[in-house]
Amino acid sequence: MAHKSEHRSRSPLSSLLRLPAGPVDLAGYDPEASPGYPGEGKQDADAMRLALEPELSDLQERLYAAGRSDPEHAPNLLVILQGLDTSGKGGVIRHAIGLVDPQGVQLKAFKAPSKDELAHHYLWRIRNAVPGRGMIGIFDRSQYEDVLVVRVESLVPESEWSKRYAEINEFEAELAAGGTTIIKCMLHISSDEQKQRLAERLDDPTKYWKYNPGDVDVRLKWAAYQEAYEAALELCNTEAAPWHLVPSNKKWYRDWAVAELLREKLAGLDLGWPAAEFDVAVEQQRVAAS
Repeated sequence: MAHKSEHRSRSPLSSLLRLPAGPVDLAGYDPEASPGYPGEGKQDADAMRLALEPELSDLQERLYAAGRSDPEHAPNLLVILQGLDTSGKGGVIRHAIGLVDPQGVQLKAFKAPSKDELAHHYLWRIRNAVPGRGMIGIFDRSQYEDVLVVRVESLVPESEWSKRYAEINEFEAELAAGGTTIIKCMLHISSDEQKQRLAERLDDPTKYWKYNPGDVDVRLKWAAYQEAYEAALELCNTEAAPWHLVPSNKKWYRDWAVAELLREKLAGLDLGWPAAEFDVAVEQQRVAAS
């Protein structure tokens, strides 16, 4: 994981962005960094990101085909996007996840829980959104809201939310053991960058719909949210589901990085194409004679 001193490397991006085990100090990670980026910068970022599309498309189709061929045992993949307001979860979904066929993607944006959801265990709605076999699932926010917002806003007692780190680890280990590859991305931005992005929304009438006055109320609790994120990143950083800290002040880097993490993890599944469950030669003859 690149700290303040940025560097270039041929190492897999997942190893560069993966948080090491132990305590986390977000102030030690530069949100302006672009570790592992193979290009020159913003000027070639679109080209570098779009260059991933052919391989991503092929890999995702293999995954989808596996799900159609073996709906009980095929792998699946879950991308968890966490970050403070304006960190770019929506941008990642459009520009990185948007490189693959949408029919193979299950997107779930977790808002404040409904009354029905609150009547269940907090992981109930999360379990219901886990992607099917052969699918790529995207969580825009996730189970981590129950140790972030819930903690900072004191929605439940500490005696309750403090137990959730272990419960989340157990849940993610269960998913991984069942064949789900989990990519957890914390989109890391600076306080100054967040302020600028909020101001830009107010300067542009086409972005008013993105602005929520409550975002400023949350922003005023910046330190408390940083502390809550640091706890979640430290206590839920496991071998089964490690955290990746994605520097996100540079939108172009953020989008490329998540797309590359997705490509890398899909390639690691090493999927071929499902074998035919019929006699190919016979079917060729039947088609020719039809």
